Amino acid sequence: MRIYLAAILAAFAISALLTAVITPLLKRLKAGQYILGYVKEHKDKNGTPTMGGLAFIAAIIIVTLIFCGFSNNAVNLTLVIVGGFAIVGFLDDFLKIYRKENQGLKPYQKILFQTAIAVIAAVYCYVNGITKLYIPFSGGLGVNIGWGIIPVVLFVFLATVNCVNLTDGLDGLAGGTSLCYLAFFGAMLALNAQQMPVLCFSAAGALAAFLLFNVNRASVFMGDTGSLALGGLIACVCSFTSNALYIPVLGIMFVVSGLTVIIQVIYYKRTGRRVFLMAPLHHHFQMKGYTECKISYVYALITSLAGILCLIFL
Repeated sequence: MRIYLAAILAAFAISALLTAVITPLLKRLKAGQYILGYVKEHKDKNGTPTMGGLAFIAAIIIVTLIFCGFSNNAVNLTLVIVGGFAIVGFLDDFLKIYRKENQGLKPYQKILFQTAIAVIAAVYCYVNGITKLYIPFSGGLGVNIGWGIIPVVLFVFLATVNCVNLTDGLDGLAGGTSLCYLAFFGAMLALNAQQMPVLCFSAAGALAAFLLFNVNRASVFMGDTGSLALGGLIACVCSFTSNALYIPVLGIMFVVSGLTVIIQVIYYKRTGRRVFLMAPLHHHFQMKGYTECKISYVYALITSLAGILCLIFL
């Protein structure tokens, strides 16, 4: 327990320091976010520094290596994959700033990069015999799917990374939801004596510090640099511990973000009408008049309740 608390505090301190340093630097470099015109509630956020995710990503990597070293292959690969997704997100953010528009990498380019990274994770699972999937609320029962783990992990990565990215639409929303997810998932791993709880708790501590700068009104955004890395982190820790089926339970709000976009697009193409005022769902609630703080709080609360449920029936 002491090592987990130490990891949380260390990650918090390093992330807070790095965010405090990087935020004015991003301002001086004019690395500001270009806001989509149709999100009128966000027009006053144009120019807010982005790519702040670099701070908490660095904190996660530093603290994890301090407490875990290089002895755990799954942890090492997770950090490499998180770094890989961060690079993809950084390229996307950089192109948006360079072009002075809200279009970075093309969708197919993002998917290609994401798939290439996900293939590495999928092959690692298969080669190392991580082919079992624990069934939520079953008391530890699982099913071994053999080579089927490869397409499953590919789907898990692409779905998780993009759903977390879609959730990054309000101040503190993706950060707060991810913080609750990783804190509870870390507790689940610790209770089961599985790998990587230190990594989860380090991420939770780093995100807690970042939220000091990211809650409404945000002085810095995590950007795709941060959101893609967070999605990759969540996909890794779940896939490498055979807990991928817990993602739609503990990550219910990420799932909601992805599903509402899919529903909106399909329904609009077929009928010319919209199901939601705007998708993802958090924008629908915002247009209904709910504040960003309230929406972010509810997302984090629901994730925490799902986490408590998972712990009760672990």
